[in-house]
Amino acid sequence: MTSLMTRFKKYLAAALGLAAVLPGKALAITPDTVIITSNTYPTISNLKPSNYVAGAINLLLGVSGIISFIFLLVGGIQWILAGGDKEGTEKARKRITNALIGLAVVFSAYALIFILQALFNIDIIRLNLQPL
Repeated sequence: MTSLMTRFKKYLAAALGLAAVLPGKALAITPDTVIITSNTYPTISNLKPSNYVAGAINLLLGVSGIISFIFLLVGGIQWILAGGDKEGTEKARKRITNALIGLAVVFSAYALIFILQALFNIDIIRLNLQPL
């Protein structure tokens, strides 16, 4: 049983490592926000702090959703491996409940952002702040 858990932990660590590396490409700033004005010494303009804030918000919500889902899977595997043990089943049930609460919070945050954008016609994630 401990050999199975050790292998599971190794696979989980490898999957988390891949999940930590792969989203970086998807969340990069898009090329339409970068303008290169010179061939010899390129300068970057049109980069706004709001782009970085939007990327950070999307990254945090995405990572928290992934972590909640992983905890949900771990709780399910823990439930299966409990084999009818009352204490192990109770731990797994608590982990699954907490993971579902975490997923509900993440999806509610996404939904709240989009509802506020639709109702008030403002882009909450990409706030375009005007200079004073």
